[in-house]
Amino acid sequence: MDFTVIIKNEYLQALTIIIISLVFSFIINFIIKNYIKKLTEKTKTDLDDKIIEIISKPIYLIIISIGIYLSAKSISLLNTYSNIINALFFIVGVFIVTYIISKLFGVLIPFWFKVQKRFEKTPKLINKFINVIIYIIAILILLSHFNININPLIATLGIGGLAVGLALQNTLSNFFAGLHLISDKPIRVGDFIELQDGNISGYVEDIGWRSTRIKKLANAIIIIPNSKLAESIIINNSLPEQEIAALVQCGVSYKSDLKKVEKVTIDVARNIQKTVDGAVKNFEPFIRYNNFGDSNINFTIILRVEKIVNKYIVIHEFIKALKERYDKEKIEISWPVRKVYMEK
Repeated sequence: MDFTVIIKNEYLQALTIIIISLVFSFIINFIIKNYIKKLTEKTKTDLDDKIIEIISKPIYLIIISIGIYLSAKSISLLNTYSNIINALFFIVGVFIVTYIISKLFGVLIPFWFKVQKRFEKTPKLINKFINVIIYIIAILILLSHFNININPLIATLGIGGLAVGLALQNTLSNFFAGLHLISDKPIRVGDFIELQDGNISGYVEDIGWRSTRIKKLANAIIIIPNSKLAESIIINNSLPEQEIAALVQCGVSYKSDLKKVEKVTIDVARNIQKTVDGAVKNFEPFIRYNNFGDSNINFTIILRVEKIVNKYIVIHEFIKALKERYDKEKIEISWPVRKVYMEK
């Protein structure tokens, strides 16, 4: 067998290049899975794990694509189509790299926002907006590479964009309102908010390109157009911090010893703060008498909880404990009383 002839055979050379690229890609894939991933698993952050997960498959495709490209170039019969092959692989390369960059931004941006403590969860609008920008840049690179004059295209897009803008005024209004909500940060994904009318409250699930999704405590999703939300008066119970006061209204009989009432009530509230999950352990509760009611002297008990959702169980346990203690201490919460005078 004449090995010189075999080596010089361009088809065998092309096949050899493809096989080498496949073997090399398999080796790289093996190293990533069995060594690099194990190293990243030992780090404190999962950022490097996500990056390795993103780049592992595209690297595999890039190596195989390079092998196919080199094997195609080694066949003289395909020299006639050299420009087409170059263009085809350039397009493939640009879109693989664009895919990697977009995915990396999809991981790096949420990580950056989390480190900056702006958003616990990044709004999808940011990722979508950045992805659009990245792919537009990729298309412009392709057009520039193939010497395509984009001026007519820009002019066409300008005229078409004006018409589309007029037709989609509400959509664009919601889009820019979404950008305003993200940049100005009156709300963040994960915040518990209430609108001023009090009919809508819940956790911000996501700020999209058209609407914001709010998850109610009843597990229902409310969808509000961004423009309406941006114009609303919002109560953000998660700013400037998650901790929030839990207020309980109460009243005792006019016959009550108010000093004793205050002492007993604070004693019960202090015990609740220390024992109930979700209550702020080191907070010192207090009461404030506020008015003479029709049947009782009314006051407010101020407790503090770690998150707004915790106030329901804390208030629940406090009311039970307070009623039990008042009964024991003979402290009366009077029924509503009306005195009726009959004229003789």
